Amino acid sequence: MFNIVLLEPRMPGNVGTIGRLAYATGSVLHLIKPYGFGDITEKEVRRAGLDYWQFLEVHEYDNIEDFWSKNPFGDRHFMATTKTNQAYFDMQYLPNDYFYFGREDAGLPEELLNQSIETCINIPMVNDARSLNIANSVSVIVYDAIRQNFKVFKAQ
Repeated sequence: MFNIVLLEPRMPGNVGTIGRLAYATGSVLHLIKPYGFGDITEKEVRRAGLDYWQFLEVHEYDNIEDFWSKNPFGDRHFMATTKTNQAYFDMQYLPNDYFYFGREDAGLPEELLNQSIETCINIPMVNDARSLNIANSVSVIVYDAIRQNFKVFKAQ
């Protein structure tokens, strides 16, 4: 239903958890290298993804240019970041939208955010916490997109 894009993920457990979420929501998982771990066959990825991983639609890319050559960049590509004041719940999402999430230790690069300032979104927090866990962030945003498109989601 949606496209979850992880740019250079560092932690295999997060990738596995997000893969499990992608399967449960009918989303496609896009993984852009380099990873902060060996590869997606590692034990930590499989453990967090449980036995769903074999059913998940997952694609790997060597870099962001490789990803964009197969998924052209457009106005339906949303960048999750702490570097904007535009809340995720103020946007309208459509089936097949792309949601980008950056490295756990650095987020999305500034040059990527600057390419699409109007589609940068954040998850508001009530205090000075730096960020949420990436798997939690993916869950919050994807499930709001499902909420907005629930009739389409149920029909699948």
